[in-house]
Amino acid sequence: MTTVLVVEDELSIARIVRDYLEHEGFQVEHAADGDAALSAVRRVNPDLIVLDLRLPKRDGLDVAREVRKFSEVPIVMVTARGEEADRVAGLELGADDYIVKPFSPRELVARIRAVLRRTDAHRAAPEVREVGDLRIDIDKMRTTAGNGRSI
Repeated sequence: MTTVLVVEDELSIARIVRDYLEHEGFQVEHAADGDAALSAVRRVNPDLIVLDLRLPKRDGLDVAREVRKFSEVPIVMVTARGEEADRVAGLELGADDYIVKPFSPRELVARIRAVLRRTDAHRAAPEVREVGDLRIDIDKMRTTAGNGRSI
């Protein structure tokens, strides 16, 4: 089951997001501040993080910066900060998507699914077939002989 960590200090928003995600078959974990978010990322190892930027203890940009030091987990930022500079900063820190509040929970779920499709495709193991001393890398469209020479 796909696990989503929702990092949101406004409990009403966190509940709505949780309800929509659970209805769509996701397992949901919640953290209400930046420190709890970093702890949860290490403990839960989520498949995706929904990250608010205005958080107690440590803001979302700092959380994203710290997460990127040890993980490539997809991050969807959800925040009231809609200025271009904020969106650019979030994306440059490693967010995979950025949604401005107020938002549609259905759109959030659709964006989460889209990000997971993109990131799962990159995480998939390369398709390699070996026949005798021939190695066929289907993804790279490359065939090599046993001596490593390309054919």
